[in-house]
Amino acid sequence: MRKPDKKETVNLFFSAFLILAFIVCAHFFTQFTANLDATLGTIINICIYAVFGLLVFYATRVGDGKPVKRFSPVTLIVMVLPSLYIMIASVAKFMPLNNIFAGNSGTVSVITALAAIAFGYGIPYTFFSGFELASEDNEEASPEVLEGGVEADIIGNTEETVETAEETLEAAEEAAEDEADTAEMETEE
Repeated sequence: MRKPDKKETVNLFFSAFLILAFIVCAHFFTQFTANLDATLGTIINICIYAVFGLLVFYATRVGDGKPVKRFSPVTLIVMVLPSLYIMIASVAKFMPLNNIFAGNSGTVSVITALAAIAFGYGIPYTFFSGFELASEDNEEASPEVLEGGVEADIIGNTEETVETAEETLEAAEEAAEDEADTAEMETEE
């Protein structure tokens, strides 16, 4: 792993500062929501925690290269959907497990706060996983196929099959030429 340059160090500092500043601001927002209706206060607090999860995602997604875009159904099913259910069940009194997830008088329970943070972190993580390393020689080069594994076996077998087929075709052509030469010799005699 290479040593981060000054720009990356400054970015890490500002990311940490952003997280700490958001925690301070979130504290004041939660004090403000204490005077609101219980349901509205809970919704605002859940949104604050979800934004915190989003900030944590972007503060921790550092690396070389450009972001890799992909869709991860596993992350969606295991992380995002359960946390979404917990957030909805903490507000909707008719849903199962509401008594477990709901807080008292507009506050958010610890389970709901963690679910909102996981939701904020999980939404972008479902679509962006990490970073793709760019080659130092040619930054616009197409991504290379990983060497080894099943893919290499398939490519190797395909190349071997093509080579074997070409060799067989050449051998058949040579045998046909030999038979034609033999037949011509026999007709001449």
